[in-house]
Amino acid sequence: MTEEIAEKRLVGKVTHYFGKISVAGIELSDTINVGDTISIEGATTSFEQTVDSIQIENNDVSEAKAGDLIGIKVVDRVRVGDKVYLKG
Repeated sequence: MTEEIAEKRLVGKVTHYFGKISVAGIELSDTINVGDTISIEGATTSFEQTVDSIQIENNDVSEAKAGDLIGIKVVDRVRVGDKVYLKG
C-alpha cells in the first residue's frame, strides 16, 4: 500500500497567539488567500484547517503576501515559532 504525500510549502511562522479569541499572529514568507488549506506544525502542534478570514491591522483582506503580519482564527492552540504550511 502506498501513502500519498500531499505537497506543502512553508508560508510563514507564528509570532503571537491570542488564546482568549483563538487568533494566531503569523509573519508571512509567501502569499496566502482566504479559502486556502493550511497546516500548522511545531513541537506539540499539528493540525490542518481552512483559512476563513485574514486580517491585517484589524482590516479583513482576501489575500496577504510575504512580509505581511496577519491574524487568522485558528481551530486549536498554536505556539510561537510554529511553522505554517500551505497544502496542495
